[in-house]
Parts: sequence; structure tokens; C-alpha cells
Amino acid sequence: MKKNIAIVMGGYSSEVNISLKSGNVVFNHLNSAKYNAFRVHILKEKWVALDDNANEYPINKNDFSFTLRNKKIIFNCVFNAIHGNPGENGELLAYFNLINLKHTSAPFYQMALTFNKRDTLSVVRAYGIKTAISIYLNKGDEINTNKIIDKVGLPCFIKPNNAGSSYGISKAYNKEEILKGIETAYKEDSEILIESFLDGKEVSVGVIQYKEKIRVLPITEIVSENDFFDYEAKYEGKSKEITPARISSEEKSRVEEVAKKVYTILNMTGFSRSEYIFVDGEPHFLEMNTVPGMTEESILPQQAAEAGITLSELFENAIESAFND
Repeated sequence: MKKNIAIVMGGYSSEVNISLKSGNVVFNHLNSAKYNAFRVHILKEKWVALDDNANEYPINKNDFSFTLRNKKIIFNCVFNAIHGNPGENGELLAYFNLINLKHTSAPFYQMALTFNKRDTLSVVRAYGIKTAISIYLNKGDEINTNKIIDKVGLPCFIKPNNAGSSYGISKAYNKEEILKGIETAYKEDSEILIESFLDGKEVSVGVIQYKEKIRVLPITEIVSENDFFDYEAKYEGKSKEITPARISSEEKSRVEEVAKKVYTILNMTGFSRSEYIFVDGEPHFLEMNTVPGMTEESILPQQAAEAGITLSELFENAIESAFND
């Protein structure tokens, strides 16, 4: 009997439209001979399942079911395609845990941890993983630009602590730009991170659970036309994403080793894509994305294709791994 799969997409953050695009790609590539797939929009104003004609049916939040033509549809598994809140920060997954519904992401605590940039950096640093120097601020904290510059130097990056897709990130070259960057970051989050600039080659490394083993996918080199890998570079063609990356065999081996270690340290399962910058041949960890983009143009699907894994195989593996957990 075919399993009922909910592909959740949307969310409550600035990434809602990217998530809707990712979710539709999953829907279009999921094996219809094996699964009954339903798109489920998780939005601030409504939770609804869609039929093939895009008609909406309210989700019963007691058991995450819905009624279609007088028949109650109960899901066997959820494919999580929500970037940001509430899919990537663990909130929705904690709810699925409570109602005993399997899903394709890591457990809710791991998702919450990795969504918080400061806490993730604190954990990996304790295991000797190299990172940028950083300062953490809560909204309302005193802002002393001299102290910030003394610690992280110039230029520096200002980031929302809990946000993705490079929303709210800026690069500052002086005190005025630091203040402006802080203001921009606070529009996305009440917690922000200010990091030192790492001058080196940037790579993106996908690490996934594939056929019950941790697998490092072919590495992607990021070459941004802009000053850094911002939203425009990620989603509007202002960057080159070169897979496999143009790095030495020693650099490749080193970053694969570190990426696998980070995945294990953080007790991850399912998808992940992390960014690293090489400084003097050593990969420095920036952050981890646990619900990476899933469109045909997205980095992780590009890496899977280079590894000979189709989108259909990638998505089916995620669902079957969830059933086996």
C-alpha cells in the first residue's frame, strides 16, 4: 500500500517563498508509484493541504490529518521543506514528535541547536573546529563599535543569529556601516552575531544520511560577484557555484573530514549543508543549514547530481531513512 507523505512548505519567516518553491520541486519528483504525496502549506494565517487542483483543505492540528472527499487522510511521514521558522528551528518537529509522526529532518533539539548560529559555534569550537572570531548581541545591549572593532577587526560581518538565506546579513568596513548592519540584522532577529572577516576560498559542503551511512557529497566552490554570498548572489544569479570545487586534494580531504566530524558532533541526521572558508589551508566552519534549498538549481541537489543521485532518489532516501529511524 502506498504511504501518505505530507510535504510541508511555507513557514513564518522571510524564506516563505523559497520554501514554497523547494516544496513544489519535492512534490514533482517524489515517486508517485510508491507514495501519495500532498503539499501542505504551513503559513501564519492557515495550515492547509492542497489537492492536485490547488484546492485547500484545513489541517486538523490534533493529529495533522485532513479530510478529502469525505475521507480522512492520515500521514505516514512528513517531508520537511520549510526553511526557517517553524520547520528549521525545531518548533514544528517538536509537534510532530508529540503526535508520533515521522519526518525527514533531525530531531527537534538538533534542529533548534543548529538554527542558532551562536550555540552551534559554541559546540563545535569545544571540539577544536576552527571558526571566525565573533561577538553576540541581544537587542537592547549597549553597542560599542570600538570594542567590536578591537575584537573582530574590519571588515566584519553582521548576521541575525536565527535566520537563513542570507536575510539581514551585511558586511561592514567602518563604524557607521557596523551600526547600519546591526539595525538591518535586528529587523530579522532580536539576537545578532558579529564575526571577523575570513579571507579565503569559500566552499559549501553537503553531508547527508544516505542508505543508512553518513555521506559527504561533492564539494561546491562559491564565487560571488557581490562583496559576499548574499541573497542576490544565492538566488538571483550573482554567483558562480562550481561543483566539484577547484581545491587541492589535501584541502578536499581536510574539509570532508571536518564536515563529517561537525555532522557527527551535532548528532545530525537527514540533510545538511554547511559553509566553510579556507584560511591557510584550514577550513573554518561558518554555519549549518539543515533544510537546504531543494530546487533544481540549489546547491545540495547540484552536489547530489554530481554524485550520481537523482532528485527522486535523494527525496525517497530521506523518507525511507525517516521510516527506519
